[in-house]
Amino acid sequence: MQFDAHGLIPAIVQHARSGEVLMLGYMNEAALQQTLATRQVTFWSRSRQSLWRKGETSGHVLHLVEIRQDCDGDTLLVLAEPAGPTCHTGRISCFHRTIEGATIDTRVPPSVILTDLADLIARRASTMPEGSYTTRLLTGGVDRIGKKIGEEAAEVIIAAKNGAPAELAWELADLVYHALVLLQQQGVTPETVWAELRRRHST
Repeated sequence: MQFDAHGLIPAIVQHARSGEVLMLGYMNEAALQQTLATRQVTFWSRSRQSLWRKGETSGHVLHLVEIRQDCDGDTLLVLAEPAGPTCHTGRISCFHRTIEGATIDTRVPPSVILTDLADLIARRASTMPEGSYTTRLLTGGVDRIGKKIGEEAAEVIIAAKNGAPAELAWELADLVYHALVLLQQQGVTPETVWAELRRRHST
């Protein structure tokens, strides 16, 4: 790896599962080694001239999954699981402003919603809040969830046969949600599905 004249290398932090870019920081050799040793992302603060572990005061740490370097060896890609919002503003990502400076709520990539939804379903499964539709589905088990998936799949077909794009999107969203609930109930992660799709694509 190539550190700059100040002994630093830029480190782009990306959500390991959703692919959302969370922040940019800088590491020196000590920060990199501490990150690898503790599995919590640590940077070099250029303003304080000291090491700082992300989330050391807020508790919103970044749990390290993997570090990659780019083709030139002068930039790092840090894949991490965030424990809460990454930005000091309370936003999930630091990249929430347009080039003109306006704040926007649209997150990228758009598929980040799949990870958000899967995480929400996992929290519901952990706490089982009363009155939650997800709780009712999980309590009903595979029979109840499977019945809903069958119904939603049929409605997807009907929407397609009717040539109704908006209705099709609506019904597919329902189908995806119930499929994610089934994965949670069965103890299968969405990433397992993505890996299978990748395996098929590569062949």
